Amino acid sequence: MFSLSSARSLLAVCRPSTWSSPFAPALSSPSLVFARGRHQLAPRSVKFIKRHKGVLPVPTGGSIKGTTLTFGEWGIRVKGNGARITAKQLKSADDALKRKLKVIKGAKVYMRIFPDIPVCIKGNETRMGKGKGNFEFWATRVAPGRVIFEIGGAPIREELAREALRLACDKLPTLMEFIDRKAPPRLGNLLITPDIPAETIPQQTISA
Repeated sequence: MFSLSSARSLLAVCRPSTWSSPFAPALSSPSLVFARGRHQLAPRSVKFIKRHKGVLPVPTGGSIKGTTLTFGEWGIRVKGNGARITAKQLKSADDALKRKLKVIKGAKVYMRIFPDIPVCIKGNETRMGKGKGNFEFWATRVAPGRVIFEIGGAPIREELAREALRLACDKLPTLMEFIDRKAPPRLGNLLITPDIPAETIPQQTISA
């Protein structure tokens, strides 16, 4: 009723395949599955790989969120103008901090920003048109007063904290300042100090 060739083809369809692809180990390797856009600091997934260039954020609404310490005891924040910090610069600063603090057991480094903005670049002397450039690296935009790194988790002397954070500042493209838990919040270039009630101000008496 069936020819020999058709019977063999039907049997091959019904039989589970035991052939393993030579590319299966390469596709299932963690290095390819968990690759994050040619850099370790990168978002897991994005909807669009290309985005507008954008502008640096300016805190014109009076928000002081992200300008004080939250997790650690010492930290650095932007004192100069806002800047676009790349993932490579953040990784270099993070490595410098961890290298300096590895002698302290339990010390932790907290990164308060994350590079989630794709930057696309076109080659030099390229004619206009023909679409946006290719993806190059990840970056983030920070406003003046934004906290970048915090260190804590264990008792750290102020001298060691200043030296470690100074090494991290050398890797970043803008001017930073050293802060602690008592540092007031910053709104751009303005420090927000709490108002002193009039009752607590000592009155000076003038004697005739």
